[in-house]
Amino acid sequence: MAPGVIGCIRLFTGADGRSHIEHVDVPLGAAHRVKSARFEETAAGSALDWHTAPCAQFVITLTGTLEFATRDGETFILRPGDILLAADTTGTGHRWRLIDDQPWRRVYIELADPVPPAANAIS
Repeated sequence: MAPGVIGCIRLFTGADGRSHIEHVDVPLGAAHRVKSARFEETAAGSALDWHTAPCAQFVITLTGTLEFATRDGETFILRPGDILLAADTTGTGHRWRLIDDQPWRRVYIELADPVPPAANAIS
């Protein structure tokens, strides 16, 4: 990871209408207009089947380890401290399941502005 950026996993809907993942860099100091922020907890052992993100939002994992998957078989693991940009608000969606014995505690930061198209950096 380059200096001055923080890594992020981005879930997005591609031109093919399917959910995909990419690793992107968010520049430190980048400002995003925020619509709302909320904390949530889901019990250990939980899972959520196929769905799309309800809105473009950063999801910061505080506790719990999860495995995410797209319908095309792309997978990734989220651990405490990881940042997800859930932007696949249309298309085939994704699913997740907790893979450790901890609850999933996280903060959702709903973005007020649209997320830019797939790119190496989100400013």
